[in-house]
Amino acid sequence: MAKIQAIRGMNDILPDQTPVWQYVESTVRQVLGQYGYQEIRMPVVEHTELFKRSIGEVTDIVEKEMYTFDDRNGDSLTLRPEGTAGCVRAAEEHGLLFNQTRRLWYTGPMFRHERPQKGRYRQFHQIGVECFGMAGPDIDAELLVLTARLWKAFGLTEHARLEINSIGTSESRKVYREALVRYLEQYKDQLDDDSKRRLGTNPLRILDSKDPATREILNGAPLLDDYLDDESRVHFEQLKALLDAAGVSYTVNPALVRGLDYYGKTVFEWITDSLGAQGTICAGGRYDGLVQQLGGKPTDAVGFAMGLERLILLLETLGLVPEQVNNNADVYVTAMGEQAVAPAMAVAECLRNELPGVVVVSHCGGGSFKSQMKKADRSNARYAVILGENEIASGTVALKPLRNDDPQQEVNQSELASVLKGLL
Repeated sequence: MAKIQAIRGMNDILPDQTPVWQYVESTVRQVLGQYGYQEIRMPVVEHTELFKRSIGEVTDIVEKEMYTFDDRNGDSLTLRPEGTAGCVRAAEEHGLLFNQTRRLWYTGPMFRHERPQKGRYRQFHQIGVECFGMAGPDIDAELLVLTARLWKAFGLTEHARLEINSIGTSESRKVYREALVRYLEQYKDQLDDDSKRRLGTNPLRILDSKDPATREILNGAPLLDDYLDDESRVHFEQLKALLDAAGVSYTVNPALVRGLDYYGKTVFEWITDSLGAQGTICAGGRYDGLVQQLGGKPTDAVGFAMGLERLILLLETLGLVPEQVNNNADVYVTAMGEQAVAPAMAVAECLRNELPGVVVVSHCGGGSFKSQMKKADRSNARYAVILGENEIASGTVALKPLRNDDPQQEVNQSELASVLKGLL
């Protein structure tokens, strides 16, 4: 019978990889906690209509990439392709938004049926941050200052650059969209296939085209900045002033747009060039109309998402994962003979009680002294605690260093924790 393998693009995260994930997640959790952000957890399955109404029915995500199915009741359900819509739905449903300010964050898997490639999967993981009820550019700036602090914590400051733009209100974008389409229609036959398709559905995404011929055409296209409304222009100027005051470097990229329909005013991306091709490691912006679009009261909102797979790949590529991030044991407790099993378990429990930050692995499954010491060595523990008939009789243990040539020593069981505390 053939073995069943994982679905293409949906990867297992194995025990030797999970410490890096835990390190990244705990670092993000710590930084977000410093700024007063609260965690929210949403289901991975939502009604399909939520994403059609929020993301937009003519986006690539809804048209091509969503995992959608009918359940037994005939309801159309979708594995979430992104987190913002579900967060808005949850916050609105539970009364967290009206006349309130909220700083929320979440983490978990998202699902999109796209071509798997390095750092991009069909089940991928994101950390998302969403802020509600704050209209000014100060909260936009806080998110960018926060992410700059995060890059500093990871040692990525020199490897992440910020690009920002303002895409105005939906009304000003509508006027600009008409001007852009009129211009591009003159060159329709010269556009790449994706841009031809987007011309009738989501023309602003053409501004982000990587096709050289399309980029050449775009050099003469009308500029979104020329169509900005006064409110968006003032908001953007104030944001830039706040970033300057905070010492956060940025580049204004007039071609920067976001792929989802709900964005307006501020949009931004943190980009790295350290993975070969240019890669976005964090992106977001304002989406002041989304809460009302999903049935709630008008609510100011801004947020971002970062992909964990790409962030972890970046840290590993640059050698920025700290050495102490591992699954290694500190102490490996062995039991020589059946009569030593119970006393060895008691010694291990005593160490865990007195040294709560120390990883203590108890040998299980029996075996010779040689085989147990091999397993102790493979655990990468720094010390092996050896307990046999003689040690039981004398109330001692043998403490053997495994990572240097220091001599083995005999230690009273009552003093073992304090001795190890000094050594570790």
